[in-house]
Amino acid sequence: MDVFEQSDKYTANTYKRAKVCFDHGKGIYLYDNNGNAYLDFLAGIAVNILGHSHDIVVNAICEQAKKLIHVSNLYYIKEQAEAAQLLVEHSCADKVFFCNSGAEANEAAIKLARLYGKSKKTILTFEHSFHGRTITTLAATGQKKYQEGFEPITQGFVYAKFNDIDDFYSKMNPDVCAVMIEFIQGEGGINQADAQFIKEITDYCQKNDILLIDDEIQTGMGRTSKFFAYEMYDCKPDIITLAKGLAAGVPIGAMLAKDYVASAFTPGSHGSTFGGNPLATKVSSEVINFIFNNNILSHVKETGEYFINQLLHLKEKKASIKSVKGIGLIVGISIDKPCDEIVEKALENKILIGKAGNDTLRFEPPLIVEKEHIDRLIEFLDSAL
Repeated sequence: MDVFEQSDKYTANTYKRAKVCFDHGKGIYLYDNNGNAYLDFLAGIAVNILGHSHDIVVNAICEQAKKLIHVSNLYYIKEQAEAAQLLVEHSCADKVFFCNSGAEANEAAIKLARLYGKSKKTILTFEHSFHGRTITTLAATGQKKYQEGFEPITQGFVYAKFNDIDDFYSKMNPDVCAVMIEFIQGEGGINQADAQFIKEITDYCQKNDILLIDDEIQTGMGRTSKFFAYEMYDCKPDIITLAKGLAAGVPIGAMLAKDYVASAFTPGSHGSTFGGNPLATKVSSEVINFIFNNNILSHVKETGEYFINQLLHLKEKKASIKSVKGIGLIVGISIDKPCDEIVEKALENKILIGKAGNDTLRFEPPLIVEKEHIDRLIEFLDSAL
């Protein structure tokens, strides 16, 4: 029985997997069981921000595992406190709650917003958004295809059109306690919020004591060339959620909040068995420090601009490319061909890419990607589109 048969026999059928199994990785490359190298432009879906087997991550895991992996949140945890301090120092937030995934971070944000709102319980989100796969974050997600079959889903959510301020105003009601938004919708198709749209939402929320929840699960940790995507706007969210790249591959999530919001949580109102464990938070601290001590954000800006310019040049000669979207290293191209076909062809050419929405090819490489890696991808797209 090979790994494909073994996996199909014993694991739940929740993924449409490509028929490849990776044995190890280094830098921006993954290597399959036969030793073939694959250029990774997906990074575990925006997770492996420092690539594979980066010394910073490997050493932090090994050294911390020798000391302490898990205790529980019944006790003080030094590594957790250090990671929380770093996140606060690099954000507009004051307090951090740690968990294990993006969905959990968004669940925490929803619970906190409803506690803060007291009698107000409704949360407004946006069409084509994606906030997780738990029953409540599914309800927050503005895409019916993810909710079908799981009814009844959690109540208390309304959906407005993205980048449509008139529709936003029309969906508001006195029961809304929070607005939850991705500044760049990842799963929805690499859709970026307009600056004026964000300004009007921010102003409205501030005037009406409505919390602004910024879902940075996919955009946080430098992917846009800012540590947080909200820094691109005139906006300081009340709550921020993080996961994916927060520990560059080690499972972790976090919800950040300003003091006046975070104070709604009291002992027993929320918790996590594994959240904020010494191993995950130690790695997270090392990753955050590496980003700021090694000019990773400026590197993302430079390579991201190069990447988008190369795609724009390609668009000029390829009628199949309808648009180029994104910023930094969260990038997409909308095409008039089936995305699955191009993703499969890329895999055949030993390049890993993804798709988002109905018609968008998604590229989210490790933040350490270099121009020569981008050139190889462009060469493939030139031949495939």
